[in-house]
Amino acid sequence: MSESRDGSASESVESPTDGADAGTGDSEGNPPTETSSDGSGESDEETVSSKDTKEVIMEATFRALSKHGYKDLRMRDIGEEMDLTRQVIHYHFDGKYDLMSSFLEHIIDQYEGSVVVEGDADPRTELRARVDQCLFGPEFEEFSHWDRMKVYHELYTQAQNDGEHREVFNEHYDRLRGSIVEVVEEGIEEGVFRDVDAERMGQLVTDVIHAARGRRISLGHEDAPEEARKAMDEFIFESLERTE
Repeated sequence: MSESRDGSASESVESPTDGADAGTGDSEGNPPTETSSDGSGESDEETVSSKDTKEVIMEATFRALSKHGYKDLRMRDIGEEMDLTRQVIHYHFDGKYDLMSSFLEHIIDQYEGSVVVEGDADPRTELRARVDQCLFGPEFEEFSHWDRMKVYHELYTQAQNDGEHREVFNEHYDRLRGSIVEVVEEGIEEGVFRDVDAERMGQLVTDVIHAARGRRISLGHEDAPEEARKAMDEFIFESLERTE
C-alpha cells in the first residue's frame, strides 16, 4: 500500500504524547535516523536499508498481533516489539490501516512464494504438495505455520467489514484455486486424471483447505488439517485417478 512520500507522519491512533517521538525525517523528506531502542540517539553501527526496515516492522507486527489481536492493536504495541525507534513506523506507514494493508500483502506473498514443487513432478505429486503446503506448512525461522495462520485468520475475519482487504483476500483465494485448477487440467491432459470439471474440482479442494484451517484456528480442533487431508485422499484424489 502507499507509503508516506512527503515524509510526514499521518493521522495516528496514538495519543498526542505517544506520537511525540514519531519523527518525520529531515527537511528533504529523508527517513528518520534509525536509532537503537535505548533512546541514546546514536545511530546503529550497521545501516538498515528500507527493505530490511520494513521486514523488521512486519515481523514486529506479527508479534504484536499475536499478543493483542487486531481490535486492540496499537501502533505503540508494534513499536515495543522492535529494536528500532517507533518513529520509523510512522515514516513508512500512514497509520494503523496502511500498516495492516501492507502486512496482509506481506504474509500472503510469503505463502504464495513458499510453495516448492519439483519442475518434473507429475500432477499427482504436485497436487498433493500444494495441498500439504496449505494445510501443514511451510515452516519459517520465526513463528510456526499455525502462529502465522492465526494472524492471517484474524485479518480474514475483519474483511467482511473492509472492502479493500476483502478484495486482497479474494485475489489470494483466486490464485490458490487457480493453481489447483491448473494442476488438475494438466493431469487430465496427460491422461493421469479423469475428465472432470477442473474448475469445480479446484473450488472443492480450496474450500476444504479453508474449512480445515478455520476449524483448527477458531474451534481448536488440532486434528482438522490431518483429517481433511485423509478425506481428500479417500474422496477426492482417488476419485480423480483414471482407472481405464
